Amino acid sequence: MIPNMGSMDRTIRILAAVAIAALYFANVITGTLGVVLLIIAAVFLITGFVSFCPLYAPFKFSTRKK
Repeated sequence: MIPNMGSMDRTIRILAAVAIAALYFANVITGTLGVVLLIIAAVFLITGFVSFCPLYAPFKFSTRKK
């Protein structure tokens, strides 16, 4: 896996994941929507830490500086 995410992209994903998790565990978002958003937050967190987004790869898109 070649990293294809820049630092700003990673930061936004990690902050979004933390915000979604905080809202879920504070019972602001609940039910099916809460679970779906929590799964999306987990994906954001994982992709943010490994600097690789699988959706960017097929389109050869990168937010990383050359």
